[in-house]
Amino acid sequence: VKRKWTYRRTGRPGRPPIDDAVRELILRLARENPRWGCVRIGGELRKLGIRVGATTIRTVLRAARAGPAPRQTGPSWTEFLRAQASGIIACDFFTVETAWLRTLYVLVFIELGTRRIRLSPSTVHPDSAWVTQQARNLALDLDDRSTAIRFLIRDRDTKFSRPFDAVIRSEGARVILTPIRAPNANAYAERVIATIRAECLDWTLILGRGHLDRTLRTYADHYNRRRPHRALALTTPLAEAWDPIPVSPRDVRRRDVLGGLIHEYHGVAA
Repeated sequence: VKRKWTYRRTGRPGRPPIDDAVRELILRLARENPRWGCVRIGGELRKLGIRVGATTIRTVLRAARAGPAPRQTGPSWTEFLRAQASGIIACDFFTVETAWLRTLYVLVFIELGTRRIRLSPSTVHPDSAWVTQQARNLALDLDDRSTAIRFLIRDRDTKFSRPFDAVIRSEGARVILTPIRAPNANAYAERVIATIRAECLDWTLILGRGHLDRTLRTYADHYNRRRPHRALALTTPLAEAWDPIPVSPRDVRRRDVLGGLIHEYHGVAA
């Protein structure tokens, strides 16, 4: 028996491994087509003369943590927001504690396409009449937009009343409610609130409503006109159409905002 079975073991037992080039092609198809499943990718490979089973494709995708894609009938929430960003506004409430332990409420609106923000005056009692008035103020501010607002995203906070939604719908927009306890569904509004706190409110001792309103008006003007945004290729939400003129480093001057809490830089006028 020893003399008869003299062949050497070559390779690993079982099915031969998939070629690296085919593996990269599977991952490429999955990245470029996130809604394709394993069978759909296998069919596309078969059109190219490459035969790979659905089980093998699923193994490759799971090893790369790339799938398989879930079954769904429409675009994902992220894809929807990106595709409709120019016509979407998100809103949410946030609170500010004053030096006298008084809670003030502010309503923030952000345009997803331009990242422009609008901040309401603060209030102690955000009742239905106050919230509805903020919707009317928003509608007036949006009259000069070239594109109409199609969707407004808000959470299920009870401070949002039916008249608030009625005002938004009267402008031709649809109100979209986020799922319960899902702050990530309103991530744009949550993120801008975190930015306002990190850059302004966490460093300011608020004395009262008037102080808070002045502070937020100043910050909103800085945010919309002077603060670069990565999502806008480092431009500002209200950027001018003309290209900036390069200046010498010696001619750069600083302007203090909010008592030096925020610094803005500009070139000396010729």
